Parts: sequence; structure tokens; C-alpha cells
Amino acid sequence: MEHDWQVYADNAIAWARRGLGTTAYTSLCLAFVEDAYERPNHLEIFGGDFARESAELYGARNSSGTPPTGAFVFYDNTGELLGRRQNWGHVGLCIGDGQVIRAWDRVRIDHCLEIQNLVAPSGWDSPRWIGWAPVERIFQGCRPKDWTDVGDAAAAAQRMAAARFGDGSGQM
Repeated sequence: MEHDWQVYADNAIAWARRGLGTTAYTSLCLAFVEDAYERPNHLEIFGGDFARESAELYGARNSSGTPPTGAFVFYDNTGELLGRRQNWGHVGLCIGDGQVIRAWDRVRIDHCLEIQNLVAPSGWDSPRWIGWAPVERIFQGCRPKDWTDVGDAAAAAQRMAAARFGDGSGQM
């Protein structure tokens, strides 16, 4: 399967920007960035079940410098979820110049380094920078998929989180 990474990134960023301000992806940061790539590009990518696991799978710690446009930007983020305290991680999508669009309390844009300075929700530690993964690494093993039968993206993400984690909660 041949890929045009720039077109995929542009499509993902445009899709993500349309969600600015929504709270539909609260605690579903990984689902948000995956949906941003998958839905407008008609593909399915395969990361981990939560952001921290995806950071490991994509080798985010091996990155340095400012993340390129389209990269997934990862953070360690420990908190209480599903009755357990662990490092669930946090992830956003680099939209250029170090700016990251991400789902937190709402979909918002922050500079990748400033995210560490934001106040975390009650029961959570502040996010700590891990690194980033380029588009090419995220798309390894991807496959075509028609998302039209899945319906509303955020509702589908909530259903998938419920199936994975048991109560509809996702990851920060």
C-alpha cells in the first residue's frame, strides 16, 4: 500500500480542527488522534489500548527535537481510572510549529512543551513529555477501512472504550 504522508497529515489536521472545543472525546485522547487519521483517510491504524502503550509501540522515546507536522506527541500521565492508578499516558497530534491538538477536558490546541505545565484533573499527575512518533511509524501495518458504517466518531470511540475497559472510560 503506497502512502502520501503529507496528504494524510493534512486530512487528519483538518478533521481534528473541526472538533475544537468539543467535549465528546474527554478522556479519549488516543481515540481522538487515531480517528483524526483514520476517518478522513479511510484507513485503520493499530496502536495500543491506551496512549502510554502506544508510545512504547511507536518508539516515541527515540525521538528528539520539535515534532514534525502530523506526528503523534506522547506524554506520561498517571491517574486513577477504572479503579486503578497507573500511567495511562496522553497523546496529541502535532499541527505544526510545535502546536498540538488533543482531547483533554475538551479538544484544544497547546504548544507541545506547555502541556506539561497545565493543571491536571483531580486524581491525576501533570503530563510529562515522552516524545513523538512520525506518521510513517504510526501507519505501519495500517489497512483500508470504510468508516461510514460506524456512525458518529466520538460515540463509536466511547463504545470501543467501553468494550476495552468495561465502563466507557478511556485514557487521558
